[in-house]
Amino acid sequence: MILRYSLSVPRYLTLCVVLLFTAQQTSAQDIFDCHMTIGDKKFDLTTLGGEHTVSRERNTPPTKFKDSVTFNLCEDLKKVDGVSDKEQCPSETRACLTKTNLKENESDRITAVIQLARPDLESLKYEALPSPRKGVSLSWKGPSYPDPITSEDTPQSFNLNLYCDTETSQPNFKSYDGKELWIEWQAPAGCAMGDAPPEEPPSSDPGSGNGGSGSSSSMGSGIGYFFLLLVLAFGAYFGLGAYYNYSTYGATGLDLIPHRDFWREVPYMLRDVVSHLCSAVRPRHTSSRGGYIAV
Repeated sequence: MILRYSLSVPRYLTLCVVLLFTAQQTSAQDIFDCHMTIGDKKFDLTTLGGEHTVSRERNTPPTKFKDSVTFNLCEDLKKVDGVSDKEQCPSETRACLTKTNLKENESDRITAVIQLARPDLESLKYEALPSPRKGVSLSWKGPSYPDPITSEDTPQSFNLNLYCDTETSQPNFKSYDGKELWIEWQAPAGCAMGDAPPEEPPSSDPGSGNGGSGSSSSMGSGIGYFFLLLVLAFGAYFGLGAYYNYSTYGATGLDLIPHRDFWREVPYMLRDVVSHLCSAVRPRHTSSRGGYIAV
């Protein structure tokens, strides 16, 4: 009997260790760790880890309300030292909304603390954002919270639209209607792994480091406009001149051309100009006879 008992103790301890390890593994697999797979696309949001706080203010004369949401996508929020548990969300919270009443000459007063998101995967849904903007949308379901008007329990949710971009911007508090809070964010983490961020349009600023391409393009467009206006001016000149000759003199054929004699002389004038330029450029040969003239 003693032998059987001594052999069962190690087995029992081993079984306890295995069960504990399995429970930890299962628990870890059920918690969102900032890695997602949507279809054949994989996303890694670990670069967005850490606690972030965004807020908005609402005027409610004679006071103001400040709605502040603190969230951490990859880990649970940490408890704040020196703050009572009633004025902060419980453990295992990924997003917490705090409503604070602000009044002049009085201390700020926290009126509501709402747990918006938990870390478990069961409360999380994510999907790729539709075109044209690349990105991913995440939505956590939180526990219910009493409605301030009806006192009815209202399910809460924390929603994030993460757009694919070349740089990481500050999170933007978009809206909160008493049950759904929306955040918009732009970051390279919003791009699927292996996908390049969208290219930025070239800057037209000549000092932006693009080799002055903006100045060159503006110069080219200016020359183009000049020639376009020149062509339109010539067209208007010949059109109006032909109409004038026809309506005034009843001209037809070549006689419709305004200032016909001038345009007839243009080729000869151009020939004289070219001949003059050539004679000016052509080197002059001097005589080697020292000024003697043959007789």
